[in-house]
Amino acid sequence: MALYDRDVFVFDLVPPRQYAGWDAYKKDWDDTFAMLPGPANSTLTEMNVSIVGPVAYTHYIVDGTMTDKDGKQMHLVVRSTDVLRKVKGKWLIVQEHNSFPVDLATGQADMLSKP
Repeated sequence: MALYDRDVFVFDLVPPRQYAGWDAYKKDWDDTFAMLPGPANSTLTEMNVSIVGPVAYTHYIVDGTMTDKDGKQMHLVVRSTDVLRKVKGKWLIVQEHNSFPVDLATGQADMLSKP
């Protein structure tokens, strides 16, 4: 959470669809880690960063695995976009959007999406 501004706004994968503020998004992660206590790992790929003055934006792919309380692993491939602002010399995420592609014919998320 050290990477996030206190006023962060996030569209995330799980309901509710949006989290306004650091405390709300931290609770989302606390709830996730309570349900999926580990071990967990992730790899970021296809990272692209653009900087314009004190604002930057990124997009990348997160390929990760989390483990539930019974040891069952959940594998997800997530698309993420962040907007960052430089605050007192430190880049902080002020907006984040995480998503899966959706098959419109079935309405199902493609949780292991490939290019």
